[in-house]
Amino acid sequence: MATPQMTAPLQPGGLLARRYRLIDNIGAGGMSVIWRARDEVLDRVVAVKVLAPSLAADAKFRDMVREEARAAAQLVHPHVTSVHDYGEEIAPDGTVTAFVVMELLSGAELETRLTEGPLPWTEAVEICAQVAEALAAAHRLGIVHRDVTPSNIMMTSVGAKVLDFGIATHIGAPDEDEEGDTFGTPAYVAPERLDGTPAQPATDTYCLGVLLFETLTGQPPYPADTWEDLTRALEDPEVPRLEGVPGLPPAVAEICFRCLARNPRERPTARQVGEVLRDQLLPADPQAATMLSPTVTLPTVEVTPPPPDVKLPAEAEPEWTPAHRPPRRSRRTRIAVAAGASAVALASAVLLGMSLRDSTPPPSGAGHTTAAVAPTTAPPPAVTPSAEASPIAPPPSSPPTTPPRPPTVREVITEIDVLIERGVAEGAIRPDAGQDLNNLVHNLESKLATGPVDLTGPVAELRSKVAQRVLEGSIDRVYGDALDASLARLATAS
Repeated sequence: MATPQMTAPLQPGGLLARRYRLIDNIGAGGMSVIWRARDEVLDRVVAVKVLAPSLAADAKFRDMVREEARAAAQLVHPHVTSVHDYGEEIAPDGTVTAFVVMELLSGAELETRLTEGPLPWTEAVEICAQVAEALAAAHRLGIVHRDVTPSNIMMTSVGAKVLDFGIATHIGAPDEDEEGDTFGTPAYVAPERLDGTPAQPATDTYCLGVLLFETLTGQPPYPADTWEDLTRALEDPEVPRLEGVPGLPPAVAEICFRCLARNPRERPTARQVGEVLRDQLLPADPQAATMLSPTVTLPTVEVTPPPPDVKLPAEAEPEWTPAHRPPRRSRRTRIAVAAGASAVALASAVLLGMSLRDSTPPPSGAGHTTAAVAPTTAPPPAVTPSAEASPIAPPPSSPPTTPPRPPTVREVITEIDVLIERGVAEGAIRPDAGQDLNNLVHNLESKLATGPVDLTGPVAELRSKVAQRVLEGSIDRVYGDALDASLARLATAS
């Protein structure tokens, strides 16, 4: 019986999938080999990651890589390596060559840079802020990277680029790898992964904390080469602290410590980490900081407090706030809102603040001020005594105060629509989560059109849905609290 002809190993000059001409081998790891190649269809140089034959032979693993390559191809971000293609080539003997085609980057891995020692804190914070922003973008698409390490970050002329979504998975996917092939690098693996917890964004936040610690000190908080080393290191209840880093702001040390929390629910989101780190890179000079934003003087507006049983969305605070956090940048300015403002203005102005570029320009000749939202019913003009006025003339009577009316269902639903739209636009609400919640709210509105409906049960289900989305990371905590407050108002709307 003739022996099947074995597939020849890939060689420079070989043609893969009748399209990618291999040039040279530029990297290798336990799971793949990276080739520089020319795409002869589009005439461009690309990077081709060829999976190890043992992994490519596993149809389940190939399916996983293909699905994640498809998801990563949708992730367009300046700090994420672009994925162009996925392909499989079957040889006559049945051997499968599976590969992913990616953007070819020029630069050096962060791992190589760290061999020279820790980075200055400003450089480390800038790199980690870029990585945090890239991870936040991935999480909005429901992707968890799971292997954020210095070897998977390329330093390029346009900043850091996150590489290799090879062991990425979807949020909520079970961690079924019993052999450890897709576990990643021990020193960067979050503790909950050792217990087989389903994938969640907090896993990447832990990796981000390890990365920040290592770029500042030169070594990870738990140096571990094996899973046994990691298990022993995690038995120590104390989380290493950042000490002795010259000039390091306390907020950076605090956010790093929060990222390394053993309980994933105690960690901030990648988006929150990016915001905190960005805040530390603002100029310390007050005059320079002023030059970064328009000069605006806001008028003082008296605000009539709402009834005690109404909680404004602005009162909702995130579950976690870093200590020593400096004032937020002035790209969003909070303004006061008078009583009686519409539900849409309430959601837009009180919760989120009004962007200066969206505010109504002042009339010609007016000073540079930002107009606050006017009350529905203007207060009576103040009476200013004059020398000519009769001292015994009675002051004009004030009209009776009209108690604020309860919001209508339509107003509250409009408020929720605004929150969802703003949250998706700012990356605080994942698009699929926002669409799902929007559909549920408007389905409820359609039922109301057919006749009276008891909103207590449906609203309770919606609030539970929001809480679940916050826990899985698809809705930011601040927006989750604001949506919960609006839904509570919906239950009592007229």
